[in-house]
Amino acid sequence: MGSHRIWTLLVMTVCWLATMRGVAQSTSAAKEANSNGRLKLVFITCCVDQAFFGPVKQGMRDAAEMLDVDCEFIGTPDVDLAAQANMVRQAVKDGYDGIALNLIDAEAFDDVVSDAIGKGVPVVAFNVDDSESPNARLASVNQRLYAAGRKVAEHALEDVPQGAHVLMTKHDEGVSALEDRLRGMQDVLKTKGVTWTTVVTGNQAEKGADVVAAALREHPDVRIIFSSGQSDTEATGRAIEKEFANQGYWSAGFDLSPKTLQLVHDGHIRFTIDQQPYAQGFYPVVALVLKLRYGIMPSDVDAGSAIIDRNNVEQVLDWTAEGYR
Repeated sequence: MGSHRIWTLLVMTVCWLATMRGVAQSTSAAKEANSNGRLKLVFITCCVDQAFFGPVKQGMRDAAEMLDVDCEFIGTPDVDLAAQANMVRQAVKDGYDGIALNLIDAEAFDDVVSDAIGKGVPVVAFNVDDSESPNARLASVNQRLYAAGRKVAEHALEDVPQGAHVLMTKHDEGVSALEDRLRGMQDVLKTKGVTWTTVVTGNQAEKGADVVAAALREHPDVRIIFSSGQSDTEATGRAIEKEFANQGYWSAGFDLSPKTLQLVHDGHIRFTIDQQPYAQGFYPVVALVLKLRYGIMPSDVDAGSAIIDRNNVEQVLDWTAEGYR
């Protein structure tokens, strides 16, 4: 390593330490000014126990520890828009300083978000955004969903026969993210005259595999499955592994459960799209703290749409086991 590079690294390190010391001092002053001592933040989502949210929670915890705030992760057990909206109202009543909200519907949360912000409680979106209709949320950390759906179909298109009939899956009804991804895929597939049948698998991948297998038996001309979320992507791979291996079936979908990655490794899922859920937990905490402590307005963050296939899946497996991917 040359001397110039060494001095550059030393200068960067000194600057970083000085910045962190300044942040610590400012944070201390901000905490003293806060009547509650510590900022209290809350994430509110649907399907709160779904495995997908494991890395989101890890990112949230790491950011909360780094910035010395309290943060909780709560939500509904399934998709219940009214109950989730009521959780937002209750969070404001309970004195939370900031809210990260999974905006799974384009209209259901408009009023509660506006009311929260009107009462001085900043709200940022995570995982799913409401970007195409009015919503008072300040920013969002999420994948660009329609574009990600297009990316799946574009990456697969060369191997999709003209006029093919494909199966499409989603793990729940009423989640705009899944519909946006499916719409992106469909708009690309239409260019080759592709038709599709759509099924809902549910949030348990093992049971979902039975749904997928039944649909494939019902439609014997289908050999390709496109999935829109974590549970149904894993369910599809499980169905192929268990009942249709080495028969010309293949699938593609979203997210990185350990089983999904193993199915990619073994060739039952051709590829999956990583939306980096850890970032969806980490950056909302940073955004809310900067807004609450220093008045810095949150900015949108694109969580990305990286393709994970047999060429790079080994690099991801270890970090998934650690809860970061």
